[in-house]
Amino acid sequence: MTAVIIAITICFVIKSFKDSEAEKIFWGEKSKKFPFEIQRKILSKLVQIDAAQKAEDLLLPPGHRMHLLGAERKGQYSVSINMKYRICFRFYNNNVYDLEVVDYH
Repeated sequence: MTAVIIAITICFVIKSFKDSEAEKIFWGEKSKKFPFEIQRKILSKLVQIDAAQKAEDLLLPPGHRMHLLGAERKGQYSVSINMKYRICFRFYNNNVYDLEVVDYH
């Protein structure tokens, strides 16, 4: 009888969080900061961001409203969650850094 060992390596694109509550949601925990109703949508967007190999991968679906930011957030990208919240992050060398969920109203 021969034993077969299979090794699985999981590589996360999201390398750092600027917002600990967003990180909690990413790891399947509940957040007290964000309304419960939108946490599933936040998680869905985080999973899509983590699956992206480059920023342009997030241009679809159009509902993301993904775009490059300017001014004090120059160099960051934004992905819309709803009319109140968005996810902001930096994409560098095919990895995501400083990810945060921002209330921009």
